[in-house]
Amino acid sequence: MKSRIRWMAAFAPIVVSAMLSAQQNWIVKPEWVSAHENFLASDVLAGRGSATRDEELTATYVASEFESYGLKPAPGMTAYLQSAEIVAPELDAHATLQAGDATIEEGADFVLLTSPGASVAGPLLRVAASDVQTAHIAEGSAILLTGVTDQRALFAAMSALRRRGAAAILVPQTSSLATVPQIFGGKTRVSVRLADDPARKTPTVILIHAEAAARFTAKDGTQIGITVHALPQAKPRQTFNAIGYLAGTDPAAGTLLLTAHLDHLGVGRAVNGDSIYNGANDDAAGTTAVLELAHALGSGPRPRRSVLFVCYGSEEMGGLGSTYFGKHTPVPLTDLVANLEFEMIGNQDPKMPPGVLLLTGWERSNLGPTLKEHGALLGPDPYPEQHFFERSDNYPLALQGVVAHTAAGWGTVPTYHQLNDDMAHLDLAFMTRAIQSLVEPVRWLANSDFRPQWNPGGAPKPGN
Repeated sequence: MKSRIRWMAAFAPIVVSAMLSAQQNWIVKPEWVSAHENFLASDVLAGRGSATRDEELTATYVASEFESYGLKPAPGMTAYLQSAEIVAPELDAHATLQAGDATIEEGADFVLLTSPGASVAGPLLRVAASDVQTAHIAEGSAILLTGVTDQRALFAAMSALRRRGAAAILVPQTSSLATVPQIFGGKTRVSVRLADDPARKTPTVILIHAEAAARFTAKDGTQIGITVHALPQAKPRQTFNAIGYLAGTDPAAGTLLLTAHLDHLGVGRAVNGDSIYNGANDDAAGTTAVLELAHALGSGPRPRRSVLFVCYGSEEMGGLGSTYFGKHTPVPLTDLVANLEFEMIGNQDPKMPPGVLLLTGWERSNLGPTLKEHGALLGPDPYPEQHFFERSDNYPLALQGVVAHTAAGWGTVPTYHQLNDDMAHLDLAFMTRAIQSLVEPVRWLANSDFRPQWNPGGAPKPGN
């Protein structure tokens, strides 16, 4: 017996060394990446619509994968799903816009892109898209947005006008904006909220058909009224976050948070016989990254730090899953060392070096540069004017002080919110390499005593 004990003692370091070596040589297999994508982006899940049964099925799949990798329910939870009740008004598609004595109607004259779910009014003000940052805009104005050159300019202007308190945004339609309704899923995106939250201040956005825009002669200062009609409220809806937990060996070392969103746009109006927004890149790709990092870190010895793997629901409805998680974190917010969110990593951005993901808010903290030093294929976001840092699920936590950023493949990929965001338009080789490049840097962060910090002036506040 003593000789056997001496033998085991002698060989134990070799066994542990072999385990560590095997873990550090972890290979993300392309077939694993493809398998996740083939299910998550399949027609079976009908586009994983926010707060639908399809979203719940998706969350259940992610949860089952977490369990298969050896992850446990998070502290205080008995299962892998976190649910939240939401309020989601539905409109009857018969909105009207009144300007003085003139009235135009939804469908015949305009497309209602977004709505807070209630009627709005405000004085008309013409503003060029190039001037939205500098023009004097009174809160509650109805902005007639002119000079919109393309979709990217439109979304940048919408983001700026929302921050400046516009009540409504009226956009004359041009050929460059023809696919914008499809980007919104072919239906009005109505502001939704968590059941215990107040209503959000969301501008009404209207795309006016060219003929109606030509007839729209109202002068600045004219009172604009946009009337909508909400349908009777159906039964409450729920959204679902899938959460897996890898307990670290040092409870005082903090917790690393790796996230993505698992929902997409669901089913919209049919175009050429297709009505399912599969969301292979947005954000089945990010969900796959979280799953494969859970697979890698869950294999072998536990890291020093604990790791939370979370895939949020209802991002497409305004980041509801991440907002709820931020209010009901299974560990104290002060324990969160950093958050790395993954969004649309399925294609290479032409402005980035080959193989490299962009990291939003790169200059705000030392997280990105440090991960890059350890081998992560990450680089600065080349689109700061697009405010991507504030437009993903990292932002609610960043506002609460957590160093939180989003890694993305392409700022606004051509398939963004299109029916062709499917398997055929993914670069699986790029995606696999990107995930692979993060395994060891994330493992290093989970085992180190390095705690990322905001750079001076980098910590966000509402509006920046």
